[in-house]
Amino acid sequence: MTETPAPPVVGPGRLFIAGSWTDARDGRTQATVNPADGSRTTDVAAASVQDLDAAVEAARRAFDEGPWPRMSVHDRAKVLIRAAELIERDAQEIGYLETVDMGKPISFSVGHDVPIAAQMYRYFGGLATSELGGATRPTATPTFSYTLREPVGVVGAITPFNFPLLLSCSKLAPALAAGNTVVHKPAETTPLSALKIAALLAEAGLPEGVLNVVTGPGTELGRALVAHPKVDKVTFTGSTAIGQSIVRSAADTLKKVTLELGGKSANIVFADAYLDQAVEDAFWAGFFNSGQVCVAGSRLLVQRPVYDEVAGRIAERAAGVVPGDPLDPGTYFGPLGHEGQFRKVAEYVEVGLADGAELAAGGSAYHSEQQPKGLYYRPTVFTGADNTMRIAQEEIFGPVLTVIPFDTEEEAVALANGTPYGLASGVHTRDVKRAHRMARALKAGTCWVNTYTQFDSSMPMGGYKSSGYGRELGPETMESYTQTKSVWIDQRD
Repeated sequence: MTETPAPPVVGPGRLFIAGSWTDARDGRTQATVNPADGSRTTDVAAASVQDLDAAVEAARRAFDEGPWPRMSVHDRAKVLIRAAELIERDAQEIGYLETVDMGKPISFSVGHDVPIAAQMYRYFGGLATSELGGATRPTATPTFSYTLREPVGVVGAITPFNFPLLLSCSKLAPALAAGNTVVHKPAETTPLSALKIAALLAEAGLPEGVLNVVTGPGTELGRALVAHPKVDKVTFTGSTAIGQSIVRSAADTLKKVTLELGGKSANIVFADAYLDQAVEDAFWAGFFNSGQVCVAGSRLLVQRPVYDEVAGRIAERAAGVVPGDPLDPGTYFGPLGHEGQFRKVAEYVEVGLADGAELAAGGSAYHSEQQPKGLYYRPTVFTGADNTMRIAQEEIFGPVLTVIPFDTEEEAVALANGTPYGLASGVHTRDVKRAHRMARALKAGTCWVNTYTQFDSSMPMGGYKSSGYGRELGPETMESYTQTKSVWIDQRD
């Protein structure tokens, strides 16, 4: 009988600055907490603004004087592709860190997130050799004219708690492929995979100072990073309110900014849909990662002839979920990522009830003899709601699904577009013409048809309206990590 391997030993986390591991200057640390049981996983360095400044200075030197921006794209690609191989080598350890840090089920951490993370480094390593060239341009003047694509400079990357690994890789891989240097500020509550990736990139051959990772208090360090005069670009994933504050601060130094912000995405089921598949997709659209997904289909719009059936089936499916230990390979619904998020979800459930929505499933915390502690909240389904309620307008970022009826295609579009957000959308229908009409009509950066939450490194992600601007992934993201220079050479005799 094969024994289950012992879990990795998680050592103390230190800052990664100028290619070296170091403590915070004032010696401060903070605990990382496993949301499944409230236990302390380890301690990580709690950086000060002075530590952040040292990281920015290291990145600045590496960009202005170091080899990385001056390497051939082929040599940079070798490092990134080697990093992909190392991520695959250490998949079990990375998945474990992700699970104990934010509560994601280990089957998703290892089976979903780690392979996509490796794909990102491999994809952008290859893209560096094909998407970073310039072009010659015919002009009306006697010149030889061409463009150059050059890296932006020092990139400040700020990532949230819900997908620590993937959202950091979606920023680091293209930024590095383009020849930039980076200061990464991971979420205060989920820093462990970011530190592991820094170690793997160093092992892959990334020169010192090209990537720096600073852990610690999010608000203090985030503000300092955005305001720093030696940072050329900020890329941020998180709430709309914080994104707006970043734009205001970045205006002082005219930084480039990419923002992937909040969402309240509509997943639309027409009466002619394949209902078995639609219900399955709607369940995962609302409850994957315990609903802590920026593109979550948290508004389920269902055409009235099938509303009762779909709402009933999704509520029954949600009611049958038994949350479990995320380190158990059989668990597919784990805890919320941190205490603040747990409280927020509980408060919104009370708001929904007070506004007159009907609770069809869930609506309470979950504990059992096997799981007496932890930030578990049952998957929750509201029916009898309308699009004006707060639970339909505001991002909850948890396992709360609001089911809303509609009659016509035009009404579905109006409801779907009737929030400040525009990050993602879904459409379930057998009518191909309707699918294309809806994809064009929905004001969202992504539209999934007869599926949901599909991702690939080659496909861009980003939002309309208050869901941000700029794009992550795909060749489109390279525009935000490069600058274009025009060169004119006189050809007159």
